[in-house]
Amino acid sequence: MRTRIGIKVHGLLEHYFPERRVFLKSDNDTRFIRLKPSTQLFAFAGGSFVIAWAIVATAILLMDSIGAGNFREQAKRDQRTYQARLNDLSGQRDSRAEEALAAQERFNAALSQISVMQTELLASETRRRELETGIEVIQATLRDTMQAREEARTQLAALETQLESGGAVSPLVAGGANAPMDFVADALAKTAAERDQVVEDAQEALLAADEMATEIALMQEQNDQIFRQLEEAMTVSVAPLDKMFRAAGMPTERIIEQVRQGYSGQGGPLTPLSFSTSGEEPSPDTMRANRLLNQMDTLNLYRIAAQKAPFATPVKSSFRFTSSFGFRRDPKTGGRRMHNGVDFASSLGTPLYATADGVVTHAGWLGGFGRLVKIQHEFGIETRYAHLSRLNVKVGQRVSRGDRIGDMGASGRVTGVHLHYEVRVGGKAVNPMIYIKAANDVF
Repeated sequence: MRTRIGIKVHGLLEHYFPERRVFLKSDNDTRFIRLKPSTQLFAFAGGSFVIAWAIVATAILLMDSIGAGNFREQAKRDQRTYQARLNDLSGQRDSRAEEALAAQERFNAALSQISVMQTELLASETRRRELETGIEVIQATLRDTMQAREEARTQLAALETQLESGGAVSPLVAGGANAPMDFVADALAKTAAERDQVVEDAQEALLAADEMATEIALMQEQNDQIFRQLEEAMTVSVAPLDKMFRAAGMPTERIIEQVRQGYSGQGGPLTPLSFSTSGEEPSPDTMRANRLLNQMDTLNLYRIAAQKAPFATPVKSSFRFTSSFGFRRDPKTGGRRMHNGVDFASSLGTPLYATADGVVTHAGWLGGFGRLVKIQHEFGIETRYAHLSRLNVKVGQRVSRGDRIGDMGASGRVTGVHLHYEVRVGGKAVNPMIYIKAANDVF
């Protein structure tokens, strides 16, 4: 069986690869090399394999070269697009910063105007009460004057009746019939003069009352205008702040109550004012004034709360965003990892500032973060500033918004000079741009 198969295989090989001889001739001798069919088959198979491998390798190299060129071009296009986007974002950030400064100036001017209006309102209310007291006194005087005038008229009528009837009822003539008539005439003249004086005083009192009533009406109209302006100012001032807190995901009711509890001392700057009504039913103006004062108190609470939350930007100089919050590709491992903050890139030594009031809980070196500053704020919020080149604060120090805490650097695990900025609520990292964008949309 094997012999037959061998014979058939050998026959096929003889047909396609007949035996060949290669002669090697020299001057003295002639030799030859015998090439069997099996040897030729192995040689042909080896040569075919080498040629096929060369073709495949060449094709792979060409494809890699073409693909690498396309990838580099695409990477360059993406880089140019990303750079243009970063420049656009930087321009938008600068314009937003200018708008925020202008809005802050308008806000401060509105607060100044509100303070002036509040002073005018209090002075106007005091003046109104004084005028009301003066009117009451004039009305009482007028009633007494009218009563005296009626009594004088009654006495005059009685004297005239006695003179006409010649009776002796009047005490002026009761002393005898020889009483001098000029005495009676003097008495009548004096009574008439008193009557005229009473009438004149009454008319003057009525004129004064009319003038005071007109003045009170003008003051009430002025007070109403002041009330309207104050109410509009409160609406314009309180509503954007409430919107800012809600956009940052912060419950305004709980925030305001927490700030109020922190400033609950009697006589403090946030003690609500109110007009006393001395146990009487409050007037509409009093109720309106108390509502305004309560709104002013709420506005003050919002302002304090805004200082305690990180609504500011840590970099005030020119910068660009180089990395956002979220998952990103690790250039060393090639995998995806969470980036718990945002990166601001600028020159070495750029000043960095606290974004809210708080207490420094860490100021030193921390692993890949390099020089790191941690600040604990109210409402369970913490901010972190990493990769600093220099620290300006120490642990336990209380800082306010806008205080310089250090300089931008490249300490720790970095690829260049930048600031890594984090915001954590209850220990959990959140996107810092939520707070920055909420403040930019308001201011």
